[in-house]
Amino acid sequence: MAHIRFRDEIIEVATFRALHDESAEESDVGEREIENGLIVRDNVYGTIEEDAWRRDFTVNALFYNIDDFSVVDYVGGVADLQAGVLKLIGDPEQRYREDPVRMLRAVRFAAKLGFRIHPETEEPIARLAPLLHDIPPARLFEEVLKLFLGGYAVQTFELLRRYGLFETLFPQTELSLSREERHFPVMFVVHALENTDKRIAEAKPVTPAFLFAALLWEPVREALQHLQGADTTEQQALLEATEEVLARQSQRIVIPRRFAVPMRETWLSQPRLARRGGRRSWRLMAHPRFRAAYDFLVLRAEAGETDGELAEWWTRFQEVEREEQQKMVNALGGGRRPRKRRRGGKRQRPNAGSA
Repeated sequence: MAHIRFRDEIIEVATFRALHDESAEESDVGEREIENGLIVRDNVYGTIEEDAWRRDFTVNALFYNIDDFSVVDYVGGVADLQAGVLKLIGDPEQRYREDPVRMLRAVRFAAKLGFRIHPETEEPIARLAPLLHDIPPARLFEEVLKLFLGGYAVQTFELLRRYGLFETLFPQTELSLSREERHFPVMFVVHALENTDKRIAEAKPVTPAFLFAALLWEPVREALQHLQGADTTEQQALLEATEEVLARQSQRIVIPRRFAVPMRETWLSQPRLARRGGRRSWRLMAHPRFRAAYDFLVLRAEAGETDGELAEWWTRFQEVEREEQQKMVNALGGGRRPRKRRRGGKRQRPNAGSA
């Protein structure tokens, strides 16, 4: 594929490709390499009709003819589009084995378009979901972003769980959800994804770090409960739980360090937000990751996981002036007004968060 700049636009240009013909000479058709049913190289040149038949879904195999402004349809894609049906071209099991990511694409398109998946296309998914283990973890990271940052994260989450795909992507989270009581984990994940969809609808930014922090919070919280003991502080146990969960998750999905670092900070900030005495509140609010940590706390409160009073306190603390903030801290019993600097005395360090 080539990118051609046309004035202020970028136009993607690609050659037509075809399904591999074993009888053809490789020099004539290009090359196509398959290992254990999985396509690892596909560069077989062909005609426009051949290109249509090698695509995944019928609704994704329509061509627009700029000469007469018509839609060229070789596979019945128009009829499926009108019926709201997502249907694979060819044998579904073979197509999924060629590229297991097609199962994720089926879910993504169905959630985004509101289409139903054709029964024949749907049937093999739960059975073939483990094939995603063969996909490089780095590629799955990009696919997860497409799944959950398209504005339909809640519907996508429900479909992924229905077909057993979520368990393949996030095995620790799926296990935690099945163990929890009162449906708190489900509530938290759904609240986080609802918040994601809302922000996207309002054209607000959504970071992959916050998304993955929400998706992996339940296994982190569960690991914390097992690790915390008499000889280990909550912060130490949380740090260990964080590293343990991220290490296990990297076996399925590799999370780049630029996102893993803020994820850790968001998790580690949760117990710190409960310690508000003295000058801690201003220090926390001045931290570059405070907003993400606060938003995470609000989601936990909405899901009933933690006391809503703490989230309400931090909400008000950000809204009021410094004098009222000091009163709020004093009311906790640990507040202390900063001493005035004496002439000639040692200069005191200014409060973090004050401008």
